[in-house]
Amino acid sequence: MDIVLDDTVKKLILLFVLDQMEIPLTENSIIDICTSRNDWLKYIDCKEALSQLVEVKFISKLATSDDIEVAPKDIRYAITIEGRNCLAHFFNRIRQHTREEIVNYAKQNRMVFKRNQEYVYEYFKNSDSSHTVVFRIKEPSLAQTIFEIRLKTSTRNSAVQAGKKWSKKAAQIYEYVFENLISEN
Repeated sequence: MDIVLDDTVKKLILLFVLDQMEIPLTENSIIDICTSRNDWLKYIDCKEALSQLVEVKFISKLATSDDIEVAPKDIRYAITIEGRNCLAHFFNRIRQHTREEIVNYAKQNRMVFKRNQEYVYEYFKNSDSSHTVVFRIKEPSLAQTIFEIRLKTSTRNSAVQAGKKWSKKAAQIYEYVFENLISEN
């Protein structure tokens, strides 16, 4: 980024990103969007702005509804009403070109980030050299798991391949299970 941004503009950019994405995001997603995928902020500036905006309550950390302990990597951040009010008054301090980039990026990538945060998987090796894959669907605004399946696979490669398919198939699988096990029809 050729232009040196003051601290206020850095915070406004972060607020604008959260506003345009329209979904709560993890810290890693916010940093990825603002620094790695785009050159709107530097890593340390993004971390500092996020911390300061949480402190002044322009961004909130979303907690679960039933006091379940949430791993730090799963905490979601969302813009608050106060943050939106601040942004409404000062968004014009963000360069128009940057605002347009953020709007376009959000439109094109919002659903990808939503799926990546909601449809997650992990795998681990078992003592018999097989692998177990754990597929989860997390509730959108909280980090709480609402659906989980565990499958045993014979190889690491099959576990990885199943995980790659999960983000595309999770909604269909959940719908199928719900309709066949829970639905009253």
